[in-house]
Parts: sequence; structure tokens; C-alpha cells
Amino acid sequence: MDRVYPISKLPLYQQLYEILHEKLLNQELKSGDMLPPESELIQTYGVSRITVRTVLEMLVKEGLIYRQRGRGTFVAHPKLEHGLSRIVNFSEDMLQRGFKPSSKVLFSRLVQANPYIAEKLGVEIGEELTRLDRLRLADNEPMCCEKSHFIHRFCPGILNHDFEITSLRMIKERDYGIRWLRATQQIRAISAPQDIAEHLLVESGAPLLYIERVSYSQQDVPIEFLQAYYRSDRYTLHAELQGGAG
Repeated sequence: MDRVYPISKLPLYQQLYEILHEKLLNQELKSGDMLPPESELIQTYGVSRITVRTVLEMLVKEGLIYRQRGRGTFVAHPKLEHGLSRIVNFSEDMLQRGFKPSSKVLFSRLVQANPYIAEKLGVEIGEELTRLDRLRLADNEPMCCEKSHFIHRFCPGILNHDFEITSLRMIKERDYGIRWLRATQQIRAISAPQDIAEHLLVESGAPLLYIERVSYSQQDVPIEFLQAYYRSDRYTLHAELQGGAG
């Protein structure tokens, strides 16, 4: 998508965000390049100044661009950490690998925290959570199933959005001011449960990479518990490790 469509379910700011975000991740706009001025973006995409400024501020907060007073807005130098060394969402990861990401919502509802999830998030059993299950695809091929549980009092009404066309990360940051400070996660190999196997188009019992992650807000409060099931035939985890002295 390289145009903004006034008649669309997707808000104008979200369309412009995705256009610029993809250009940055695909390096059509390279590190150190100056972005077009606001007036040019307004003319090129037919949107308001408020829309342009909203999108630019979102990209600044993500660390993808930066402003220099009196000079303009520039593309930030990329962070070289990948995989296990920093928190990377599915869409960003797939774009970096050269795939087109998309999502299908499988489940979206308020639920009560069971004992296991309550312990992970440090809340009482029965605490109200938002649960969002999504099938994540790369070039329209099923890659991963994600089950995400958020503490609802930190993001009331978040499930009112359509997360097949809207970025969960963007809504979380824009509407609720939640940004991830850190996360803890566990990774292990499992056999695919029947329901997960059907969504991923693999045989029941096929090997999967299973990730459990607890993500902490900038106040260092645990807010999300994520369970992710990755096809091991299409996905690998990678990290750069450094040796110690001695």
C-alpha cells in the first residue's frame, strides 16, 4: 500500500503509519535520510497536518526516526539486535525477514485469570483479563498462533478494535501509553495440540517452538502474558552471544 484511501475501514493515520513504517523497515528510507517535510507528506498523501504529526510522533517513540531542531526529521540508524536479544513483535520480525505479515483473529473476549496466568502476571485468581488469540501469517502462510492476555484495568476497551487491520502495538502505545520496558520468556519444543495444528496447517503432534513471555510496562509492571506457537519447519530463533573472559 502506497496510497491513503479516504473511504476505508482503516483510519487515515493508521494507513499513513503503515506506509512509512514499511518504507523504514524495508530501507526504502535509509539510515540518515531526511524525511520529506510535513508539507510534502500532506500533499503527497492528501491528509491533514494533524495526521502527519501524529504518525511522525508514533515513529519517533518507536525509535525509527528522530528530529533535529532547525534541520528536519531523519531516519534513525537501525538497531542490530534481533531475535532473543530484544522484544520484537511478529510483524516487525517478518518484515525484517522479507515477508509480508498479516493476522486473523481467532478469539477476542474478556476472561478471568486462571491460577497459572494469575501467578505469571502477579494478580489475583479471577482478575479480569482481555484475551486475544491471533493466527499470524507470513506471505499468507500460517506461521504462528498467539494467545495474548492483558490485565484489563490497564487497557479497558482495547478489544473494541479490529486487530486484523489495526496494530495491537500501536493501540497499546497510543491509547494506553503502554510501552514495553523488558520481558522474560521461556522457550521449549512441544508437540502441536490438535486445535493449534489445524490453524497452522500441520499434523497434530508435529514439533512446534513454544514461547511464554511476560512483558513489563515502562513502570516495570507485568501487563501481558503471551503464549506463542511457532511452526518449527518455518521459523528459527536466533541470537548473537558473546564469550566471557577466562
